[in-house]
Amino acid sequence: MSTSKYPSAILKCFFISLVLIFNCLQPKGQDRQNRVMQYRTADGQYKKVKTKSDWKIKKAQVLQAMQEVMGTLPVRPVPAPGITYIDTFDTDAYTRYTVHLDVEENETLPALLYLPKTKPPSGKYPAMLALHSTGAKGKQLVDSFSAGPYRAIATELVHCGYIVLAPDYPGFGDLSNHDFENDRYESGTMQGIFNHIRCIDYLQSRDDVNKDNIGVIGHSLGGHNAIFMAAFDERVKVVVSSCGWTLMDHYDAGVSVTERFGGKLGPWAQDRYMPFVRTKYNLDAALLPFDFDEIIAAIAPRHFFSNSPMGDENFNVEGVRKGIGNAQQAYKLNRAADRINAYYPDAGHDFPETIKTAAYELLDKVLK
Repeated sequence: MSTSKYPSAILKCFFISLVLIFNCLQPKGQDRQNRVMQYRTADGQYKKVKTKSDWKIKKAQVLQAMQEVMGTLPVRPVPAPGITYIDTFDTDAYTRYTVHLDVEENETLPALLYLPKTKPPSGKYPAMLALHSTGAKGKQLVDSFSAGPYRAIATELVHCGYIVLAPDYPGFGDLSNHDFENDRYESGTMQGIFNHIRCIDYLQSRDDVNKDNIGVIGHSLGGHNAIFMAAFDERVKVVVSSCGWTLMDHYDAGVSVTERFGGKLGPWAQDRYMPFVRTKYNLDAALLPFDFDEIIAAIAPRHFFSNSPMGDENFNVEGVRKGIGNAQQAYKLNRAADRINAYYPDAGHDFPETIKTAAYELLDKVLK
């Protein structure tokens, strides 16, 4: 047998090995199981996030992906919103005002403003944006005179020494007749984000607010709206989300709701949330360009607290556990592993007193 072919065979194997090694080093398509730590290169491929510089690119891409589903975040006016006082409710511990904020020309945001009567030594209060759950009463759902058990977060926080602002979300409360078809937003979610950012503008404009010590808290609808706005607004120092999220492919509101809205993600596609979930992404979680773990990761290195009960029938706890694990990678990269925490109480879609107490303790630690 001739041996003349062996050198060429060896050379061929050498070149095949080089090709395989080269291909392993090349950016690939996105790994959806680990996309929190992947960013897209200029040529549309994906690379692993390894440095803080990589993370800045990834975070910008997360915000862009959110806007692909929610619509573009409008440029906000430079002046803080003007305020009109509608009525006053006075107690020994605080004063609650019903107010209207002029968030933009011809756009009025009804809200409740809570001011404590006991001033801190510095004369400046920490402040909280309190976002309500789904319900016709809107902002009243965070007030002790209208909220259900364990949800009167605005009233409780003002007793804890915070200035609190609690706005209505489009479609609820005094915005129940909002005309989604003719407003300037592509989703109710993006209008909520803009309104909530303008609320932070207002709080920072107050002389009695410590501008560096502002947080956001919300339950259910307010829970995911807190996450959404905090991703866009880095002035928010701590985020508390109660029963507000799970990974999209784990979301399930039940058979009747799924049938009513034409798919498991149908509730997310309502006008008051994100219609593009249906019209652009066909109610398919695999087609959406973002997921909650990426948004939560974009909050890093700021504090994130999640109340995610094991019996929550909307926001499946296994999707939360998985999402927290994914987002933790970004927190570790930003040397803030201790700033992301999730609690899994044995409860339904609610904010148990013990978990809420833990959330308030975190707020005091970070903001006071």
